[in-house]
Amino acid sequence: MKVHARFLISLRRIAVSAALAGSLAAGGALCAQTQPYSPRALTSDDYARAEKFLGYKTSPLVSHLPGRATWLPDDRFWYRSSLGDGSEFVLVDPAKGTRTAPFDHDRLAAALSAATGNSVDGHHLPFMDFEFVTGENAISLAIRGRRWKCELQSYQCVADASFHGIMPPGGRGGGRGGATGRLDSPSPDGKSTVFIRDYNLWLRDLSSNKETQLTTDGVKDFGYATDNAGWTKSDRAIVAWSPDSKKIATYQQDQRNVGDMYLVRTQVGHPVLEQWKYPLPGDATVTMIQRVIIDLSGGSAHVTRLQMPPDQHRSTLCDDIACARGEWTDVQWSADGKSLAFVSTSRDHKKENLRVADAETGAIRDVFEETATTQYESGLGHANWKYLPETNEFIWFSEKSDWGQLYLYDLASGKLKNQITQGEGPVTQMLRVDEKDRLVYFLAAGKEKGVDPYFVQLYSVAFDGSKQTLLTAESKFTHDVNFSTSGRYFVDNFSKPDVAPVSILRDATGKTVTVLERTDISKLQAAGWQPPVPIMVKARDGVTDLYGLMYRPTHLDSTKKYPIVNYIYPGPQTGSVGSRNFSASRGDAQALAELRFVVVQIDGMGTPWRSKKFHDADYADMGDNTLPDQVTGMKQLAARYAWIDIDRVGIFGHSGGGFATADAMFRYPDFFKVGISESGNHDNREYEDDWGERYQGLLTRTPSGGTNYDDQANQNIAKNLKGHLLLAHGTVDDNVPPYNTLLVVDALIKANKDFDLIMLPNQRHGYGPDADYMMRRRWDYFVRYLLGAEPPREFQLRTPANPFAEPQP
Repeated sequence: MKVHARFLISLRRIAVSAALAGSLAAGGALCAQTQPYSPRALTSDDYARAEKFLGYKTSPLVSHLPGRATWLPDDRFWYRSSLGDGSEFVLVDPAKGTRTAPFDHDRLAAALSAATGNSVDGHHLPFMDFEFVTGENAISLAIRGRRWKCELQSYQCVADASFHGIMPPGGRGGGRGGATGRLDSPSPDGKSTVFIRDYNLWLRDLSSNKETQLTTDGVKDFGYATDNAGWTKSDRAIVAWSPDSKKIATYQQDQRNVGDMYLVRTQVGHPVLEQWKYPLPGDATVTMIQRVIIDLSGGSAHVTRLQMPPDQHRSTLCDDIACARGEWTDVQWSADGKSLAFVSTSRDHKKENLRVADAETGAIRDVFEETATTQYESGLGHANWKYLPETNEFIWFSEKSDWGQLYLYDLASGKLKNQITQGEGPVTQMLRVDEKDRLVYFLAAGKEKGVDPYFVQLYSVAFDGSKQTLLTAESKFTHDVNFSTSGRYFVDNFSKPDVAPVSILRDATGKTVTVLERTDISKLQAAGWQPPVPIMVKARDGVTDLYGLMYRPTHLDSTKKYPIVNYIYPGPQTGSVGSRNFSASRGDAQALAELRFVVVQIDGMGTPWRSKKFHDADYADMGDNTLPDQVTGMKQLAARYAWIDIDRVGIFGHSGGGFATADAMFRYPDFFKVGISESGNHDNREYEDDWGERYQGLLTRTPSGGTNYDDQANQNIAKNLKGHLLLAHGTVDDNVPPYNTLLVVDALIKANKDFDLIMLPNQRHGYGPDADYMMRRRWDYFVRYLLGAEPPREFQLRTPANPFAEPQP
């Protein structure tokens, strides 16, 4: 076919360009031959070719891409596998060695069609997750905000009355990703669930549907189990059940004197005001929690308040009290339900106190304290501490050696017994603790020499620090590991940015049990897809290695010089590249490259997954935004590759990346020529308290009347703008309020600067249905002002409807 021939020619050009680049790097004389690439105009065909590299175009060309395994109590598990033209669910029984479908896909589709009134296809089932109903041959699933129970004998679906709802869509701060989940919290024995009603916690018996009120003194802004961090909010109940399902740990959240945030929706007639509690850095009063334990064992609920002052609404892991998947991060029960361990985090995240509560009396015992000069973090993705009351011990994560390591402590005295993990490279997640055999299974990055330090591997180690063993033999890949309930098995999905995933079922020693999936990207490659190029440059100090990805046009002409565009996310809780797992499309990076740009993502100093020193490089200086590393890194790439035009540099980012983009245009006005800043938290005094106070420190005032936050505020340096800047924000962004961007707009107007502005009416942090429009405007802006060409007029990106999307608020 003609299209294949065209892409083969493109691949040959890339091979030639790589050879030329090597000659240039070796000191060849070809550099003088390269000329700036500046077409007069791009066409709709150019944009359509770029669109082919977006996710909704590339995903159908990938088959047997494994999803994450969901384990059942008996060590069976299911996962969802993409088939290119659809998907299928697979149920695996390791003991029997069987691999079957958990249900008849076509019959389930017919049942859902009849129940919902919408046409459902068995190869495109409109859900990605489901639960087996205990004691029944049925599953429970959610479709667009409504829960259904489907019987698997007769294949009939009915509304699931035992389920109390779906969490509404929400953003996660600073570009941190979103999640949907349950509003209720089921007990471990599956017999009951709790939920919030009228600021109080209620219990529902799942067999009888009987409801019992557990607390009675909850009122507005002082309710129980409340999920509100200011930047994210929902009606889900934040609780921790005891293993025997007889007790519930939760809190009463006090926001009665906390400041409000306001947003107004655009409509004809009177505007609709949104108002909720949203504390800011420096506020005298911020959200606090009063910890309680609710005992259900006596036939009626008994509430015991822990004998301690109100605690900060903080965690060791993230800037919320409930982090990954809405789980209450720093609370762990003893097996017998008689005691509860938890960590209290100070407002500035510099002090952590491990405490143990008597579940009956509420008495508190302080066990251990760690202080950090900057900010403490207990891991990446999971809080890495473990309460071990049966052996009178606990495991604790610390970066006191500059590397994140695990340590074993005595629970009674709080004294160190021994260091558990060793060597360079941080522990990222403690996945499993085998108390019987005294083994810890953990993920770590950077422990294997000669491998990208961001690649994650699985290890086991004895409590005493001996026998540290690599369990994922494919060390030149990054691994996504998921243990079974018993710990006897784990599913290992491994890949890297330029190599497709393989999914393997292994036993606890790392031995292969069976290969589950080998991802097929042959159709993707035949369509002309090329992977991003892993890159390494030196940091601002000229010594530290930095890593990232580079995207080139598939039709790259090595005799031309292409503008370079930096996609930035400065952290501090993640970086520009994100996961090192394989992805057919990483946002619109390759699509933008296809419009005659070189796009780079560089994880600069100040981002995690490396040493503590590396992560703290810009602590208390969020205006740094890793920009010195981005600038020097791009200059090094331009010296290495003659087809990079370092005189035409653009930058863009969203949320924290929007903050960094405007900052780059103001601090490096002669280097960055074009910037697109989306939904930036341009002044962290106008963003939620936990974010700024964790990474910038508590707000303090100087003798001259200024604050320690002044230097990170973009509006204070907006007068430096020289290039083209496009600002964008959703008008009802309840994560990063739009006033952040308006502060910059006001400063630019006062400085008499030209700029461009797009305000997306009634859109949240991610822009919802307007995201495609914003992407097209982003392409247009770079094409017009960085490439120097005229874009096609009003090109229409056509993202297909997402059957898994929740309804817009």
